Amino acid sequence: MQRCRVLTTVWISAVVLAIAGFAAPDGGDNPPLMATVEAGGVRVAGSAPLDVTVTEGTSMSVAISPDGRTLAVDLQGSIWTIPASGGAATRITDIFNDARQPTWSPDGKWITFFAYRDGGYDLWSIAPDGSNQHRLTVGPSDDREPIWSHDGTRVAFSSDRGSPLGSDYNIWLLDVKSGALRQLTRDPAEDSMPSWSPDDTQIAFASTRDSRRSVWAVDVQTGAERNVSTVDATVDAPSWSPAGEIVYNAQRTGQSRLEVAGRPLTGDENAFAFRVSWASSTEFVYVSDGRIRRRTVTGTGAATVPFTATLQVTRAEYTRKKRDFDSVAPRPVLGVVRPVLSPDATKIAFAAVGDIWVMPVGGKPENVTKDSALDTDPAWSPDGSQLVYSSDKDSALLQLWVRDVHTGESHRVTNLTTQPQGATWSPDGTRIAFFGVDGMWRRADISVLTLATGAVSKVHGSLFGPGTPTWSPDGARLAIAMVAPYSTRYREGTNQVLTMPATATAGTAASNGGEDGVASTDTWYAPVPTLSIDSRGGGGPVWSPDGTKMAAIYEGVLAVWPVSAVGEPLGPPRRVTTESAHSPSWAGDSKRILYQSLDKLKIVDVETGDTREVPFTLTYTPDVPKGRLIVHASTLVDMKSPSAKTDVDIVIEGNRIRSVSPHTASRHSGGRVIDASGLTVMPGLVEFHSHLQKDFGAAQGRAWLAFGVTTVRSPGSTPYEAVEDREANESWARPGPRVYGTGYLMEWMRVYYKMGIAISTPAQFEMELQRAKVLQHDLIKSYVRLPDLQQKRMVEFAHGIGVPVATHEIYPAAFVGVDNTEHTAATSRRGYSPKQATLQQSYEDVIQLFGKSGRIFCPMISGTGAQRLYADDPAVRVDPRFKLYPAWIQSQVAGQQGNGGRNGGAGAAGTGGAGKMVIDVMRAGGLVVAGTDGPNAFNLHGEIKAYTMAGMTPYEALKAATVNPAQALNLDAGTIEPGRLADLIVVEGNPLIDIASTYKVKKVIANGHPYDVSELLSAKN
Repeated sequence: MQRCRVLTTVWISAVVLAIAGFAAPDGGDNPPLMATVEAGGVRVAGSAPLDVTVTEGTSMSVAISPDGRTLAVDLQGSIWTIPASGGAATRITDIFNDARQPTWSPDGKWITFFAYRDGGYDLWSIAPDGSNQHRLTVGPSDDREPIWSHDGTRVAFSSDRGSPLGSDYNIWLLDVKSGALRQLTRDPAEDSMPSWSPDDTQIAFASTRDSRRSVWAVDVQTGAERNVSTVDATVDAPSWSPAGEIVYNAQRTGQSRLEVAGRPLTGDENAFAFRVSWASSTEFVYVSDGRIRRRTVTGTGAATVPFTATLQVTRAEYTRKKRDFDSVAPRPVLGVVRPVLSPDATKIAFAAVGDIWVMPVGGKPENVTKDSALDTDPAWSPDGSQLVYSSDKDSALLQLWVRDVHTGESHRVTNLTTQPQGATWSPDGTRIAFFGVDGMWRRADISVLTLATGAVSKVHGSLFGPGTPTWSPDGARLAIAMVAPYSTRYREGTNQVLTMPATATAGTAASNGGEDGVASTDTWYAPVPTLSIDSRGGGGPVWSPDGTKMAAIYEGVLAVWPVSAVGEPLGPPRRVTTESAHSPSWAGDSKRILYQSLDKLKIVDVETGDTREVPFTLTYTPDVPKGRLIVHASTLVDMKSPSAKTDVDIVIEGNRIRSVSPHTASRHSGGRVIDASGLTVMPGLVEFHSHLQKDFGAAQGRAWLAFGVTTVRSPGSTPYEAVEDREANESWARPGPRVYGTGYLMEWMRVYYKMGIAISTPAQFEMELQRAKVLQHDLIKSYVRLPDLQQKRMVEFAHGIGVPVATHEIYPAAFVGVDNTEHTAATSRRGYSPKQATLQQSYEDVIQLFGKSGRIFCPMISGTGAQRLYADDPAVRVDPRFKLYPAWIQSQVAGQQGNGGRNGGAGAAGTGGAGKMVIDVMRAGGLVVAGTDGPNAFNLHGEIKAYTMAGMTPYEALKAATVNPAQALNLDAGTIEPGRLADLIVVEGNPLIDIASTYKVKKVIANGHPYDVSELLSAKN
């Protein structure tokens, strides 16, 4: 039974499979554990799997069998059984289920759980001996947290079944015999964690009602809902005892415990927020502090049930691709951003290597801007006489510019504090719609510029990463791609079509009503319910000029569907290509569409299906400086040892270090001398996790350098923008740190970020992998909802082409050879992290999985470290380097109070469980690399400060931002020694003594290019 949607099939209701008589194990057979894989014809050898035996589980739940003899637990995504008295755990599901929260049927024949086997959470059952694994529910919705009724006839669960344009979690019932489903709760709140009353007439549950401070119950027959109890804590996971008492998890600051009627049961234990399982009317089993425990409702001491479980990990071993930073041979341009077809279909405009280009169809591209600014997002006027585009020339940040195609003259048409992008002309050519970025991750309003007056009207308040606007034929409405979350409990949803008036209405600016809200004048359309437009970054929709059709990218290919004058779908989308497609744009005849297909440009006739490739040849030349630099350092921190050297000369030829020697005056002839007297020279810093976006313009590159960052790894962007960033840097069209990047965050069926893609079939997945190969991405990112089996395939493919894979996950990622894990916790499709339990605590399983696999770990805990830096040096809040950022970042910095764990903060000197996790992983053998997941370069200094607060030495913290990431990137940097790339910074103070010295940057050398910080601040685009 397939979950995936196709354009010819729409699933209106879920299919439900009954337990009785279902014999075929749907994916239940355990596959062999292989140490080698085939990837694209290349045999990739991995190390032999290593056993990891653990005695603790992070975010683990437990259930006891009805006969009291066996425990079932969900350690790291598999279901295991353990003798109730303790002992060795036996895994009964394979490692690719992401199986969670087991519960026993009353007759003990089944262990039921929810699992993410193929792109959505369904209910599953398996026999205690590991046989006959089968699915109970299937469909586009997520079904979670099953619990059996005492009479064995029904299973209660929570689910987001409802409108494909957004619903909420409710409590549902599955009739085991018939397979019928029935919705119980109907409040718009998010309801979860059901538990049956002893007589099966009521179900208790947790809810977001009452600020999550109450246990609620619903009458199974009538559906009447009531508040059972309210306490002064965040309440979760209620469990009704056979005697009628309800035990629940209560969380307060620094505390997670079990309670009954307000009475504490577990004291100082870190009780995990899962339902307890009842061994008798008074005794229950649960997990706290990573251990299985038994306790009675009287609150007397707990007994620990010891267990061992053996998992396997694989160290990634493959031939790693290495970037060439020495050759100056011309290279083909791959980073072609937003190619648009002129109305007469004779020319194509696009952005590449920092500029706007125009190319006759069949001719050679011409650079029409030729400036040092970031120029992007071109669009033709309806008559083809003008181009609008975004540029930061002559301004601090992006503004809109209009170019007359015939005269070549350009003029700026906006002066905004937001960053306008995605400009699109109205059908009559008098207005331009755009999204104006005003926050993180391309949060933006939708605005319209009237060209005659220069007036800008905000027609919609801020949305999270909206797509590019497109106009209705009469100019009355705009349509964008926008995410429609399935619920508020989890942020992911599908990209659908949101339309709105193209003129400001009363209260437009405040129409959101809060996070990602929409106005009453908005209208949503789902051309295929539950199937997502691939991405809001390059996936459409685009309205045809005659207003009769829309085009967008579905399942990796170009599709077209008929629409009314207001955008309502009049029929299903129809595929018009069979190959990878991106960034569609219409010709004026509403018959032809230009699109990108991997590294090609193609035009398709949507009526006949005829497709032709547009010849395209454009190259850029990497910029490698010539000449000789001599850096005279009073102090050198070369990162080869934890000791500084004094009075040293560093000789640089081109972009490589040629020698590092004791100072001598004679060496200073025959080159430019960089005087670092009284200062410290150290390797440039590497920011291992920051998503580069065009919002920040060319100034962002200078900001990175000014804060000492000479390399940035960007683990998620839109696919062609990511390559343009790399090529603009290599050509030095935009000075800045060297860029290692990738394209979309690869999701499955659902998506959240604009830089994410909602993949829905294995065939589409292969298209995306192939695009990463053709565009030469430096890594591939497996994101939150990519199933484990697809992640395994990603590793096979990526390692076959020599690039790493990144993920939020820990297991089975550590077994299939995923190279690195991002974040200590961060977003998880489960709603809780398998890396950190409640109170941000990680236990032996997580630490050993990192350590034994030697995984690369990017924690991202900069908050407390940055706060400490602000507290220790309040003047940093007015540092002129922050002027290189948009106003919203400057406001964030100016508002910093500067505490950084001085007033509290549990453990690890104010960094809490996250800081302890970082130190534990490092000590266990993981490779810690510093990254922040933010655009503000100062936060990298906060990150390494946080490491020292958690317990690293300054040298260890510096390694995390120099030596370690260079190793992880296979980059000749991170130390100052002959043969290394010339990425150096000059700082005030010695960071081996005071780690805060790293942000006191005076000079920087990036790939052999020297700058004073003052030059970077005064440079014009």
